[in-house]
Amino acid sequence: MTMAETGFTRARNPVDLIEQVAGAHDWACDRTHEDELTLVVAGNWTDYQLSLNWREDLESLHIACAFDFKVPDNRLSEVYRLVAQINEQLWLGHFDIWTREGLIMFRQGLMLNGAVATQSQCEALLRAALEACERYYQAFQFVVWAGKDSREALASTMFETEGQA
Repeated sequence: MTMAETGFTRARNPVDLIEQVAGAHDWACDRTHEDELTLVVAGNWTDYQLSLNWREDLESLHIACAFDFKVPDNRLSEVYRLVAQINEQLWLGHFDIWTREGLIMFRQGLMLNGAVATQSQCEALLRAALEACERYYQAFQFVVWAGKDSREALASTMFETEGQA
């Protein structure tokens, strides 16, 4: 399906294109600035808060996808271990902990270097963030709320389930 068939237009500012993609998915969004967009996307485990920022000087679109829970101080060191173990497995993007807020988030950038963003690039950026968060959310939950160590929590998320019980 071409962009003309979907009603999408090419935009110099990729935030415009992300806003169109969000509308097509019926995701709640807020355009806080011409170069910033915030989305709320429902996942299987939680709602994800996505923040997208365009830096024209760097010709780069940045995405940050935060979880809706905070890491208590007594679990912070184990969550750091889990983040390091997860990041070793990721090919694109990475997880971070914002210690002041205690938030876990997935971050990635799309450097365009003179190119114009496409619908498929923007959708792939969103998909990569959401898939990583969905895949590892339970591991973070196991460490933070169930008191598991990072290796045990990560192992529990490494198998693919088929169907529903």
